[in-house]
Amino acid sequence: MEQPYEVAVQTLNTTRHKCSACYKQYNKKEHLIEHMKTSNHSVHDPKCGVCNKHCKSFESLREHIAGPLSKVSCSSIYAERGCTLCLKICDSVDSLNEHKEMCHLTTPRPIDTVEMLNSEYEIDISSGNSSIRSQEAVAIDCEMVGCGSDGSLDYCARVCLVDEDDRLIFHTYVLPQLPVTNYRYEITGITEENLRDAMPLNEVRQRILQILYNGESISRARLNGGRANVLVGHNLAHHLDCLAMDYPDRLLRDTATYRPLMKTNFVSHSLKYLTKTYLGYDIQVGFHDPYQDSVSVMRLYKRIRSQDHPTEETTRVPNSSPSFNSISDPWKSMTREKMTPNYRCWCLDSREAVQRR
Repeated sequence: MEQPYEVAVQTLNTTRHKCSACYKQYNKKEHLIEHMKTSNHSVHDPKCGVCNKHCKSFESLREHIAGPLSKVSCSSIYAERGCTLCLKICDSVDSLNEHKEMCHLTTPRPIDTVEMLNSEYEIDISSGNSSIRSQEAVAIDCEMVGCGSDGSLDYCARVCLVDEDDRLIFHTYVLPQLPVTNYRYEITGITEENLRDAMPLNEVRQRILQILYNGESISRARLNGGRANVLVGHNLAHHLDCLAMDYPDRLLRDTATYRPLMKTNFVSHSLKYLTKTYLGYDIQVGFHDPYQDSVSVMRLYKRIRSQDHPTEETTRVPNSSPSFNSISDPWKSMTREKMTPNYRCWCLDSREAVQRR
């Protein structure tokens, strides 16, 4: 009688290698190592307060703890003790209520009700003794009107600067260099009357740079900042372009391009969305108020800057590299490599300020 055909059963290797930062899993350790080299995981990543998973943006973190496919254990704790704005997980419901009182902010007053700093400010700047502290942040917001035959060219017609204490430093209407063909009144609230005695662009640019450089030379500011101030804004490149103004990249903080504040596909959010989502109040209801917008962008910057992240370990032994086959925990090993993310965390601004004191 013919014996039945026997099939050799091989034991499949189901071992998965898990990234201890973002929890992605790979069949081969080599793939995990490659992931660690290219993912740029950092202590500055937005991180779940429950399971410590690293996320590439606050939007990704929000989906992890409150999205339709959120992790059950994390979402349940977040629903009970989580702040809907900064996504922090508090120790108890009572501490969450106390935290909300500080985290939920109110809408800034309209610009027409705000008093600007006195004119002596500019005199102090010329002597290098400004009322703004060295390296303090200054927020800017511009309102654009349309020029050109079809009104599609953006030209600055109003500009506003505030300091870290929500104080109005500088505000003026700006005379566009081309005839205005679209005042965009329904958005800007600007009329022909507002621009009749507006300040020329060259003078506006000079005044703004005087405030920002804070008595520092341009070469010194580009090298290490010196006394020059950090400039905060939303879509700063567009604002600076409309002002025909340059400022050192190392002193720019843009909420439109800051990676943790972007969408999961790294597309910019609007300032209106960021303010509602992370500060808890509405702006740009009706006319765009430049004071409210500049204060909001400053508050976003300060909220991110105040985050307390651990000091990242960057020590590396010269001429050494980890062996793929001998690493038991690639995350611990790779943190000894130079694994800085492709953005500079704003919390480092606070550390540098402490070191300067």
